[in-house]
Amino acid sequence: MQPIVTIRDLSKSFAGVRALDRAQFDLLPGEVHALMGENGAGKSTLMKVLAGVYRKDSGEVLLDGRPVDIESPRAAQALGIGIIHQELNLMNHLSAAQNIFIGREPRGRFGLFIDEEAMCLEAQRIFERMNLKLDPRTPVGELTVARQQMVEIAKALSFDSRVLIMDEPTAALNNEEVADLFRIIARLKSRGVAIVYISHKMDELKRIADRVTVMRDGQYIATVPMAATPMDTLIAMMVGRQLADVEHEMPDTSGNEIVLEARGIRRGSMVRDASFVLRRGEILGFAGLMGAGRTELARAVFGADRIDAGEVFVHGKKVSIRSPEDAVAHGIGYLSEDRKHFGLATGMDVETNIALPSMKKFLSMGLFIDQAAIESAGERYVRQLGIKTPSVRQQVRLLSGGNQQKIVIAKWLLRDCSVLFFDEPTRGIDVGAKAEIYRLLNELAAQGKAIVIISSELPEVLRMSHRVLVMCEGRITGELPAREASQEKIMQLATRREAATAE
Repeated sequence: MQPIVTIRDLSKSFAGVRALDRAQFDLLPGEVHALMGENGAGKSTLMKVLAGVYRKDSGEVLLDGRPVDIESPRAAQALGIGIIHQELNLMNHLSAAQNIFIGREPRGRFGLFIDEEAMCLEAQRIFERMNLKLDPRTPVGELTVARQQMVEIAKALSFDSRVLIMDEPTAALNNEEVADLFRIIARLKSRGVAIVYISHKMDELKRIADRVTVMRDGQYIATVPMAATPMDTLIAMMVGRQLADVEHEMPDTSGNEIVLEARGIRRGSMVRDASFVLRRGEILGFAGLMGAGRTELARAVFGADRIDAGEVFVHGKKVSIRSPEDAVAHGIGYLSEDRKHFGLATGMDVETNIALPSMKKFLSMGLFIDQAAIESAGERYVRQLGIKTPSVRQQVRLLSGGNQQKIVIAKWLLRDCSVLFFDEPTRGIDVGAKAEIYRLLNELAAQGKAIVIISSELPEVLRMSHRVLVMCEGRITGELPAREASQEKIMQLATRREAATAE
């Protein structure tokens, strides 16, 4: 069978950093082809070249065996190549139909006015092909992330895409939404659409991928059948080494000093009378289904959202936290699940991002910024955390997700916070970077930091936590010490609606 897409010896550099080094890839009709590798391996860059987002430096791209020069996203769309980026590219104030056909809206008589009815009918036909029940007139801002993802897929299909690239499509979806997406992928595959699927979630890839191509440091490593290849083999190809297991014997922290205590926290319907304690040197896991209130509780304690009722104590002393600035002043740091919007200034460089929460430390005579001191601090944490960057002057947006996450951690370490909230600490980062984050969290706990982990991945919660608190519909429904915790017990507590809704 002739490939739809063939990529040969493709290279691409950014600001002197080689992102792709003679990479290769091929895609067959009607297959789901997984593209795997650590963050910074070149997966997204390779696909953005195919989708016309980036221009290649050298190499060639063949479509149906013929060389093509894809100079823009519009050129890629005209060739039947669609891409769904990890960060959705939709306009919330427009309807689903308007987002799908923006710039290509059907016109009425004389071509003067947009034919809204015809546009909605065409969008509805695409939704029906996807077996998706969605009113095309609905503003995108009113849709869930999962539904917005479906609108992006519909937009790609509106170009009669023969090739569909999905970059981390399930990063913000729950299990039910993932199942809906997989059903749509199966239907597209049956119609001969070729799908490139980029993900770090091994269990997903085993379920849907036919073949997998592994990349490392911008280079092609191998293409193998997914079903016949053990996960350990894939991971070794990705990272170039066998990963050491970070599991360790959990120390007993039950007698340690209570660093943080929250009593009776309420915020609307999302947090209802939640109380917990956090001890020195402890990693406390927050588990629960999407919408259980875990992030909302953390944001309320951190002062990002104003609480309706409740008290917070730091080192046994009642404190007033009305803003994140108050929380930081009391030694509390918060690493948001959305690091790009709330954790980083992506247009600024590494050293500035690390120094931002501690900028007062770098003022000379209270007026002048000591740039040399900022650079020294940035270089210290780059070394300490193993942040991969050409220099501390590199813009953060050009670094991989794992390295961006380490920069967020670095800024709170420089601020010397004694309490750290990690919300989805490994979302969107690869297995190698995950192992490094896990090691770092264990080291911080061993140094006496008090840590809260909020994660949708139960194996991660079980692996890292000394204790697990489970939430359901805004309430804490149970607490499990590490030795008693299991996925089954967590799910039982996470679905205990009668306990969660009882007044």
